[in-house]
Amino acid sequence: MIQSRRFTRSIQTTVSSCLATLSICGVANAEPSTLPPELGYDMGFMETPRSLAIGGATRAVSNSIEALYLNPASMATARVYHFGAMAQIWPQAKRQTYGAAAVDSLINAQHIAGGISANWSAQDSDGINRDSFDLRFGLAAPLSDRFFLGGTMHYLTLRQDGYPREDGLEPSVASGGLDGSPIVQQITFDAGVTIKPTDELSVAAVGTGLTDPGHGFLPFTFGGGAGFSTEDFSIEVDALGDFTTYDRTKMRVMGGGELLLADSFPVRGGYRWDEGTSTQAVSGGLGYVSPQFAVEASVRGVVAGPQSLTVVFGFRYHLESAGLSGGGF
Repeated sequence: MIQSRRFTRSIQTTVSSCLATLSICGVANAEPSTLPPELGYDMGFMETPRSLAIGGATRAVSNSIEALYLNPASMATARVYHFGAMAQIWPQAKRQTYGAAAVDSLINAQHIAGGISANWSAQDSDGINRDSFDLRFGLAAPLSDRFFLGGTMHYLTLRQDGYPREDGLEPSVASGGLDGSPIVQQITFDAGVTIKPTDELSVAAVGTGLTDPGHGFLPFTFGGGAGFSTEDFSIEVDALGDFTTYDRTKMRVMGGGELLLADSFPVRGGYRWDEGTSTQAVSGGLGYVSPQFAVEASVRGVVAGPQSLTVVFGFRYHLESAGLSGGGF
């Protein structure tokens, strides 16, 4: 009985601590966000701890779950079988995102890679009151040892039952969404190409929203990047244009790098300039990576423009190291 009571108290303490943490982060805060909705929605991009930490510049040097989200072609550049989960918290934008993904490039002898992800997001429930479900399925293939091609089917369903409070906006038919019904329920496609002139150098080009749905929830974007990567160090610079969200094309430029210390501890940093939201942000992250799994965390803070913070936690399990796949490195 005493042990049972102690266990109950322990559970209560843990739950209370978790609720307090969420409250501090702003998730449980009942005040609506005053930030532009575009800042919290972030073009619909999903970022892992690694991609966020290095400024979002992972289109050329990614090969795991980041590739599924940012450049499907890069899924085929390495032999991996990874499963991961992540959580994103945006305190000022009052957004939270939770999801899971898997990427397998050991499917067959032709090195064709596949990936799938599912993510749920809620943004500003006391203001714009937006929630969405994002599902992606990607395939990639090496056309040669130096040329990789990939594509992703991207499904999004999104509801909005509130209205933005930026600059004191009032509710209206245009800004209020649809009560209880999705305002977006659509499929589009992303495609990318990665070229590796050498083992260390990678160049990528990526397009998203290629069916051009005509709205900023699945924007048509095009961009790419160039990166240099070794076993212990990588650096990359990316740029893209958003052709849909705003009244004219807006640019985003990203750059960052990472250094692996003691074969297990990645240290990352990055920078992002976003013309659309008129912001500049710096980011950083730490983690622990072993042959079997990885635990990572990162944070991005806006240093010029509307103040906003993003925190991402992630866990990745390397199934190929557990002998659960038929292939190997």
